[in-house]
Amino acid sequence: MKEFDPRLNAAWWALRIGLGVGPILAGIDKFFNILTNWEMYLSPIATRVLPVKDTTFMHVVGVVEIIAGIIVLSRWTKIGSYIVGLWLIGIAINLMTTGMFYDLAVRDLEIAVGAFALSQLTAVREGSMATEIAQGNHSRLTATF
Repeated sequence: MKEFDPRLNAAWWALRIGLGVGPILAGIDKFFNILTNWEMYLSPIATRVLPVKDTTFMHVVGVVEIIAGIIVLSRWTKIGSYIVGLWLIGIAINLMTTGMFYDLAVRDLEIAVGAFALSQLTAVREGSMATEIAQGNHSRLTATF
């Protein structure tokens, strides 16, 4: 594939915005607990081994999520989407070890698949951009990106 099919742009943007903004909002909410009380999702195993209070740990989690979302929205979308995907798998594992919240664990694994799809679309898009630059088609690039 020499060029990124423009029909995939809407999917790429939807995944990029969703997987960028979602973690940022969830990360911010770790400080305010407006969406939910995040500590209730923390595995009892984790609470026993963590050297800090649950609230402090969730604040750290929030910072990581905010950073991951920003990376997805930056020029490092591919790396950011891998980070978000791996982070979601970790969250799913944590949720499964609670003995409940299996539905949320499945949802997070499905979103992780979306993060993987974004990484793959981004790789193709970046390859297409490199090809366009090498061929000197700068005017087409600005219209596509």
